[in-house]
Amino acid sequence: MIFHARVENHPCRTRGSPRVPSPLLRSIRRRAASPNKFRERNLTARDELDVSLVDFIQAQPWWNRRNGKDHFMALGRVVQDFIRKPNDRDYGAGRLLNLPAVKNMSVLIIERHPWQGKNQYGIPYPSYFHPSTRQEMAWWQNKMRKVRRPYLFSFIGAPRRKAAIRNEFIRQCGESTRCKLLNCGTPDGRSKCGEPSEVLKVMTESRFCLQAPGDSFTRRSTFDSVLAGCIPVFFSPHSAYTQYGWYLPGERSSYSVFIDQKSKASERIEEELMKISSKKVKMMREKLLGLVPSLTYAHPNATNSGIGDAVDVALVSLAKQVNKIIN
Repeated sequence: MIFHARVENHPCRTRGSPRVPSPLLRSIRRRAASPNKFRERNLTARDELDVSLVDFIQAQPWWNRRNGKDHFMALGRVVQDFIRKPNDRDYGAGRLLNLPAVKNMSVLIIERHPWQGKNQYGIPYPSYFHPSTRQEMAWWQNKMRKVRRPYLFSFIGAPRRKAAIRNEFIRQCGESTRCKLLNCGTPDGRSKCGEPSEVLKVMTESRFCLQAPGDSFTRRSTFDSVLAGCIPVFFSPHSAYTQYGWYLPGERSSYSVFIDQKSKASERIEEELMKISSKKVKMMREKLLGLVPSLTYAHPNATNSGIGDAVDVALVSLAKQVNKIIN
């Protein structure tokens, strides 16, 4: 919805194409917000809105120009929610991305399929900051440069049965005086994890932020940590490196730390992070803060702000792809 709001006010937007009918949009939003969608046992009913949306798009004259190859859609859930095979009854999954027409389109998504997502492009999760001007952005970046960070590293998250490494993080962080832990699995932690000020406070007090896979490879927390100038520590390449090629530098060590979750190093995180010099940390943080504008969603009213936000990066990249198709 944030991406949609930015595009609505974008100076390059044309006014000739029809909008998706309001009743269909309202139904899609209502169904997406309803937990009953994910428990729908009738697969035809579960897929009804996805099919209706694609049928509407294909019925437009603009589709026929290039059979949808110059179309895109933006999705605010991870890829597993959209790739159910026709007769599977996977809990929570639809088959939008497996519809033939959608395979012709470019799909912007917060988590792409690392191996099968040829037409999928990772875009940042929205964080807490939506600036309207370049001055606001510069103010925030300078603030994060100067903030005092008494903790070496931190972890914010809850235990996960399918991600045992999180339990290891909670154990290691809880045993270290150099780590700040916010355990979202406790009653007090759950309330604090829902408060932006509490989350950012932990991250701004830390030099490194552990980014563990959870129910899927990626985390919104990664983009919170970038915003806070807290260097992300990844334990799977699919948490960021194979996801956000339009947004992140190819030299991963310039802005992040990678520790293979299957290695012995993951059992001594504090020791591994202590090896990184203060000079290197400062350079990494500066690189990270330089990425903040392109990983942020500007306020929808920030037309021509010059920020060069996540939407601008995506649209420029999409335009390059369409030009290749045309030429």
